[in-house]
Amino acid sequence: MGAKAIQSLKPIKRIHAHLCAFHFYAHDMNRQVEAHHYCTHYNQDMRQCLIYDSPEKNARLIGVEYIVSEKLFQGLPDEEKKLWHTHEYEVKGGILFMPGVPKVAENKELDEVAKTYGKVFHFWQYDRGDALPLGLPQLMMSFTEDGQLNPNLASSVEKRFGVSFKENAEGRKHITGPSMGIHPSSNPWLKGIGLKPELREVDLKEKL
Repeated sequence: MGAKAIQSLKPIKRIHAHLCAFHFYAHDMNRQVEAHHYCTHYNQDMRQCLIYDSPEKNARLIGVEYIVSEKLFQGLPDEEKKLWHTHEYEVKGGILFMPGVPKVAENKELDEVAKTYGKVFHFWQYDRGDALPLGLPQLMMSFTEDGQLNPNLASSVEKRFGVSFKENAEGRKHITGPSMGIHPSSNPWLKGIGLKPELREVDLKEKL
């Protein structure tokens, strides 16, 4: 409490939005988790978000997501693009929402998000029961069509937050995705490419 009264905590105070969504492991779509994003506009073309497992005061910080504009994404190297996912379906499908925000304001914000790309790593695999953030960071992805999200997970969130994903989708039919269409290098799992970080030991010819 003393530190809170004295220190500015400026980066944290710049958080302007809370978005609830779902992520799955880039190498295993069956492992799906609820993800609460607390986001800051770093600049006009990028948001940076802290990811928690819930909106409660004792929530676990499980990851970080960077969200960039279509313009920034298009400028990335092709090898880098495969680490990123789209947000168009999350928004238009109704499964991404802003708890407690009126629909008009929510849709205005999400109209921008639908055109972006995200890169997210989770550090804490709480879905497998880990008591601490163990192992390597895990690359995560987002959903791209109906039928992918676990219905039990979906209904649990709808009930707890008093939302309807179907109604959300109905009210977002006017929203559009990236102006150039979804880049084929994003969402690599759609092409059967599962990505899982690995740590390898290699011999270096030169001393560090």
